[in-house]
Amino acid sequence: MSGPTAARAPRRDSDVDRTLAALADPHRRRVVDLLAQGPRAAGDLARALELSPPAMSRHLRTLRQSGLIEESHPEFDARVRIYALRREPMANLKRWLEEAERLWSEQLAAFKAHLERQTEPEPAPKPEKDA
Repeated sequence: MSGPTAARAPRRDSDVDRTLAALADPHRRRVVDLLAQGPRAAGDLARALELSPPAMSRHLRTLRQSGLIEESHPEFDARVRIYALRREPMANLKRWLEEAERLWSEQLAAFKAHLERQTEPEPAPKPEKDA
């Protein structure tokens, strides 16, 4: 590849890699599901998933480092951490999946066309003319 797309491809791929690695754990996928409903405090997430605060903290750190979620602190209490989903990593993953689906569809269509060419009956021989 050349041009601006080539320069961006490795970064996008590494973003997708980080997203997929973060989503590999079922607890983290559940956190994403909960945050899809709206921002939540770390303690609320831990209770919903029945995880200890240290375990929840490790999962949230992984999700934060992957870029899937962001952390904020409400004005009333800086000790409270509120987590929310970020749209960009999931949008990048969706684009990657759509591209993969397009490529697989093209490959399967080409394979189908190849098989159909292989199974076409051979034309019947032309009758010989009597001289």
